This record gives sequence, structure tokens and C-alpha cells, in this order.
Amino acid sequence: MLKRRLVGVVVGVVSLVGGTMLAHADEPYIPLISKGFQHQFWQAVKSGAEQSAKEHSVRISFEGPETEAMVDKQIDMLSAALAKNPQALGIAALDSKAAIPLLKRAQSNKIPVIAFDSGVDSDIPLTTCATNNLAAAALAADKMAEAIGNSGEVGVIVHDQTSRTGIDRRDGFLNQMKTKHPGVKIVSVQYGGGDHLKSAEIAKAMIQANPNIKGIFGANEGSAEGAAIGVRESGKKLVLIGFDSGKEQKDDINSGLMLGAITQNPVGIGRCVVDSAVKALKGEKLPQKVDTGFFWYDKTNMTDPKIAAVLYD
Repeated sequence: MLKRRLVGVVVGVVSLVGGTMLAHADEPYIPLISKGFQHQFWQAVKSGAEQSAKEHSVRISFEGPETEAMVDKQIDMLSAALAKNPQALGIAALDSKAAIPLLKRAQSNKIPVIAFDSGVDSDIPLTTCATNNLAAAALAADKMAEAIGNSGEVGVIVHDQTSRTGIDRRDGFLNQMKTKHPGVKIVSVQYGGGDHLKSAEIAKAMIQANPNIKGIFGANEGSAEGAAIGVRESGKKLVLIGFDSGKEQKDDINSGLMLGAITQNPVGIGRCVVDSAVKALKGEKLPQKVDTGFFWYDKTNMTDPKIAAVLYD
């Protein structure tokens, strides 16, 4: 039972950081370490986590480094979270391997670990709440191929090559093109760290180096928004497909600069990680993965209630 799980762990213990109580005997503490706060996506995940925490009467914290390139800082945050003796832990790993030593420490201390958004190369997490990124990126490839007539040159801008999201979205897109759309040639795969400005510069350089390029796929919010900036500044008309949501992407789709994008269910991801942590504390068995879903959206379906519910500003 949940209360029994807390005996000997937090009874009589109060942790204070910056004057804020982090744990109580009757209120389990579950820190969530995200990949960053650079994108609106993470604010939506946080909102979902807070909704679930309120429903389950658990205390959460939600933090991440300033950018999704700061692997070392995320590891420091994870270490600090473990030092507070939490009852469970959520992690969206920037590097699918770097976090494993600390997660082994959590496991040895019998702290249930829930992965979200981006898993790790380990079976330590009891479950992973995430989009099926291989399938989502394959859908983006299908949309790109259709838009360019199944022929021509395409570039890809990815946020990183260390997280499962970066790896799977890259590979899902590339593999789908290779197997289903052989007439499409991938001329460049570049990594912008999810940074808008860096991704914009990459897009402009990609366009300059490949004058016949017909399209660019941006594999997360920052990559897609950066690519849109780069395409706009280059003055070249091409097919731009993004991933995630946010005001800028929605505006770019409505204006016609971006054809469309894949949206995840960030609120659902946030709810899933807290729901799963609470189930773990109650001793319930969890599935290896929870597919939180994805949708293609463009200006023809953005107001559809099912789509609008998973878009965010």
C-alpha cells in the first residue's frame, strides 16, 4: 500500500529547500526531471503532471536545464533529486546512457523510476510514457514525400543524437523514406540542439549547399521553428514539416510557411508519468511502455476538437 511504502522513508522527515516543503509523511514526493524549459512543450507536460499530482494528493517538482543540450546539468539535477530521498522519480533523459549510473542508485534504494518522453537504454524504468516516435516520424516522411511528388531532395534537422526522441525521430523518418519512398533523397541530417537560432542557421546553410532541395523536416519544436526562420530568411519556397506544437508553428502553418506537423500529447505524457509513479508506489504492475499517441495536423484540421485538444501555445 502507498502509506506502507512510506514507513521508514519519510515519517518524521521534512526536507526544506528554499523554504519549500518537499516531502511529508502523508504526501509522497515525486521529482520530475525534464529535458528542459526551452520549449512550450515542457510547460504542457508540466501542466498534465500537476493535474495528476493534485488528483492523487502527491507532491511533485518539475525542473530541467535551460536548454536541451545541457546533459551534464540534467545529470546534476537528477543527482540532487535523489539526494532528497524521493518516493518515486520521473526522468526524460537527454542522453539515453548518461543517466543510467544514477538510475541504478535509485533502483538500489528501491525508488521506482518512470521514464517520460525519452527513455533510457536500460530496463530500470518500470515504464516509459512516450510517443511512438518511430511511427510518428514515419508519418512525417509520408506527408513530406506526398507533398514533393515522391521525388527530390530533402534535409532533416534534429534536436540531438543522444536522446531516444532524437534517435527515433531521425531513424523513423530516414527509414520510411528509404523503404517506402526511394525517389526521395536525404541530402543532409544536422543537429541543432533544439535551439531556434542554431536550427535557423543550419536551415539556411542546408538550402545554400543544396539548391535543389525541396523540403526540410524539423524533428522537434525548436528544430521546426528554427527551420521556419531559416526558410523565411532564405526566401526559398519549399515544403517544411515540423514536430510538436506551439504558437509559432501554428502561426507558420496557418500562413502556409509550414505544411503541417506531428503533435504529441504533452498533457497526457505529464499525467501518465505521475499516474504511473503512484501505481508503482501502490505495488501495481506497469506495462513496459505507454503510447501516449500522436496526430498529423495542418490548417485543414487544426480546429478539429480531437486535434485542438493536444495542441498548445
